[in-house]
Amino acid sequence: MILYQLPDNALEQFMDEDMPYGDLTTSLLGIGAQQGEITFTSRDRTVLCCTEEASRVFERYGATVTGCLKSGGTVEAGVTILTAKGSAGSLHAGWKVALNLLEYASGIATRTRAIVNSAREVNADITVLTTRKSFPGTKKVALKAIMAGGALPHRIGLSDSILVFKQHTEFIGGLESFLDTVAALKTKAQEHKIIVEAESADEALKIAAAGVDIVQVDKLSPDTLSMLVQRIRHIRPDIKISAAGGINADNAAAYAETGVDILVLSSVYFGKPADIGVVIHPLTQKK
Repeated sequence: MILYQLPDNALEQFMDEDMPYGDLTTSLLGIGAQQGEITFTSRDRTVLCCTEEASRVFERYGATVTGCLKSGGTVEAGVTILTAKGSAGSLHAGWKVALNLLEYASGIATRTRAIVNSAREVNADITVLTTRKSFPGTKKVALKAIMAGGALPHRIGLSDSILVFKQHTEFIGGLESFLDTVAALKTKAQEHKIIVEAESADEALKIAAAGVDIVQVDKLSPDTLSMLVQRIRHIRPDIKISAAGGINADNAAAYAETGVDILVLSSVYFGKPADIGVVIHPLTQKK
């Protein structure tokens, strides 16, 4: 997969948050003009993400990137991820912005890859999707990270997909009243799939029979879901079935084994960042 790069204005925002008025410490120590090198190294097995953005941060501060591995690759512990040379001022300015991008994005990518691999060991054709529950302000980083890990976005926002919840149907007389309008809705939005969430097995069967494209089943146990999938397939062999609600690294394989087509989850966004070591050292010593 070819991964997108975050726009310059996103990087500028991160940089401005960290150094809005210059680097007081480096300035007072008088070391800003000295030449040095910075090296980022993995401490654990890691799926990399945002290496390109970290490189661009250093370049924008005037440093020269001398080595950079690509996002999406997996490295073992002790592998050099990124190196840059430049003034101490440029290296210290980029240090934490680059590290935060690398550690948070790579943490998400690593968790995502583990779930994707676990699910596909039992269901090779399953698709893993992530919700729009990323922490506010981090969507561009989070989506690049999950794609680096082998997943795709479930929906990027409210503008790009049709996903009907109980909270929608409450305004139009309930689920059964809504299901009577499915054919008309499909005519209005012929380029889009109609996805409807079910909160119970009975709802899922009614939704499938109404002709929607995807029935999304929320918070059922794998055992219950496995039996439900067989019943839905009997009614609608062509329908796609997604499982959502509480899916994580511990149970993704069990949900994949139920026979659903899609796993929808948020758990990869939350967890420990990747552990990446940083060394900054001078290239020449003052005499």
